[in-house]
Amino acid sequence: MNVAAPSDVDALVEHLFRHSAGQMVSRLARWLGSARLDLAEEAVQDALVRALQAWPFAGVPAEPRAWLFQVARHRALDLIRRDVALRGKLDILERETPEADVREQALGDDELAMMFMCCHPSLPYAGRVALTLKTVGGFGVGEIAAAFLAEPDAIAQRLVRAKRQIREQEIAIEIPLPGELGARLESVLDVLYLFFNEGYAAHGGENLVRADLCGEAIRLAGILARNPATDLPAVHALLALMLLQASRLPARVDDAGDLLLLSEQDRARWDHELIAEGLDHLERAASGNEVTPYHAEAAIAAVHAVAHDQASIDWPHIVRLYDDLLALKPSPVVELNRAIALAMVEGPAAGIAAIERIEADPVLARYYLLPAALGGLWLKQGDLTRAAQHYREALTRSCSAPERRFLEKQLARCGGTSLERHT
Repeated sequence: MNVAAPSDVDALVEHLFRHSAGQMVSRLARWLGSARLDLAEEAVQDALVRALQAWPFAGVPAEPRAWLFQVARHRALDLIRRDVALRGKLDILERETPEADVREQALGDDELAMMFMCCHPSLPYAGRVALTLKTVGGFGVGEIAAAFLAEPDAIAQRLVRAKRQIREQEIAIEIPLPGELGARLESVLDVLYLFFNEGYAAHGGENLVRADLCGEAIRLAGILARNPATDLPAVHALLALMLLQASRLPARVDDAGDLLLLSEQDRARWDHELIAEGLDHLERAASGNEVTPYHAEAAIAAVHAVAHDQASIDWPHIVRLYDDLLALKPSPVVELNRAIALAMVEGPAAGIAAIERIEADPVLARYYLLPAALGGLWLKQGDLTRAAQHYREALTRSCSAPERRFLEKQLARCGGTSLERHT
């Protein structure tokens, strides 16, 4: 045992919660059955609380994750002994050893099975995403609400309904048979995509980047890529996209934690090992005839990754790739990104005209990047009044603290100030 300061213990437990809670819940729930998902979550939560209480005084165990698994397993045993209907599960838990609990391959299979249960096609899509983020990813309800741009109460209700439906339909925690895999895999990939994006550009909070969430999404996508049942082009395309985007994380903010635009980033700080790995997965994604939106997005990220500097980015190619993406996945957000790329090819006026054609879309009503993009393009056009107007509008919409500071700096460049501190 190593004695650690309470603050160090808090940080370690937070790290273990983010990286191991989903594994522990998946293992326990697979033993107990999907109908007892709440019991598995309660046991894991109790183990984490015990760690916060015990480790500052007794010291951090040599194998903290194994300690948590053992405590969670014992807590599950205690809960089962109180429930006559679950007595049949006692033999399963009692014969499992802590050492077996933490084998990576077995844990990966458990998490893969849990992801597929959470993404069962009979569940509403929003419930699938919320349940997977909560159960496998260790997201809190508030974090899921931020990722969905929804209210926490609405997310809590989605979780309750999804768990009730799992119990009523007796949906098993298992990897689907080949004939059922396609529809289930699509939903799993959607969840991991959202998971990664919340880490890459958090919708709220003090930090723009949450590298731990990006790393966890990459880890889970890696489980899919390594499993023979899910070693498929779409999986490799999504993993390529994540790796290529993650390669920029060290350069996305400055030393003060403030946002840096792509044109301001020091490319020497990009992680070139991640770029190489991402390009390898993009090549593996090219096998077969399947082309998904992840292929197009990964190709766009690759164009940025292989450019030596901002001036050598092939913007016409990026515009064409956005056209391909729109054909695969029509979306006003994609159209907004295409408009920004178009402005790099044809000038700010072309980008402004393209954005103005979609700015009334209700999907973009709360999206701060729409007015922020217009502000940036009007600033390039030299119209400081219109630029300031759009930056003020962007400041009324939800965004992270670094993004808010960036908007305020841009507004100051226009000679304006925000009239109040927006929250």
